[in-house]
Amino acid sequence: MPFLDTQDARLYWKRDGRDTAPALVLLNSIGTDMDLWDAVLPHLRGDFALLRIDTRGHGASTAKPGDFSMAMLASDVLAVADAAGIERFSLAGVSLGGMIGMELALRAPERIEKLVPICTSATMDSGAWNDRVTKVRQDGMTAIADLAMGRFLSDKAEPALYEAVRRQLLAMDAQGYAGCGAAIRDMDLASRLSGISCPALVVTGTRDTSTPFEGHGEHLVSRIPGAAHVSLEAAHLAPLEAPAALAKALLAFLKA
Repeated sequence: MPFLDTQDARLYWKRDGRDTAPALVLLNSIGTDMDLWDAVLPHLRGDFALLRIDTRGHGASTAKPGDFSMAMLASDVLAVADAAGIERFSLAGVSLGGMIGMELALRAPERIEKLVPICTSATMDSGAWNDRVTKVRQDGMTAIADLAMGRFLSDKAEPALYEAVRRQLLAMDAQGYAGCGAAIRDMDLASRLSGISCPALVVTGTRDTSTPFEGHGEHLVSRIPGAAHVSLEAAHLAPLEAPAALAKALLAFLKA
């Protein structure tokens, strides 16, 4: 399996699709791993060189305990892209993955072709996230599982899917979740969005109660220059609830 060892983390990544096609990096949300994209992959393999990365502290990626930052997580993506031999790429990220993508578009604009922030935001309630980080560090993943699951999926999701996501959430490294939670708590994207220069498509979910269009997606659309917007019938984890619709939106935007 492909791993990249850094000074304080071991990052798991996986290539898919066509090596000679345009590159597309896919990033997961907090509390999930690269499997989040499994149902979308069949729609994308024929058109892209795909790179999926387990965010540090998630899935098979490990990291030293502590607070992470968006800059750190963005640097992880660049390091993996370099290891995979990918110089320039488009990026689609869900929730935390979208935040990392926006940070990357600001820090390394020469590397980003197009950006798709999915069910995400440039600002969150820092107090609420600080409480969540504290709970997870003290009491483990069970302390926030019900809260997270109430936002991850809607009541339209199949019971088997709900159970699979919950099992994964409960099994993940609490310190990795907390570290990424600290990055969300401390991010400073909101005032910098006008500096994103690449084409962007903001994707929101009509059933997303965590980062809905109102108060979250609308700010991305209005502040990222020239950003387009598409709304899907999905909750926070759109690749799980609306994989075909999300793939259609990605293909239309990225191949235009």
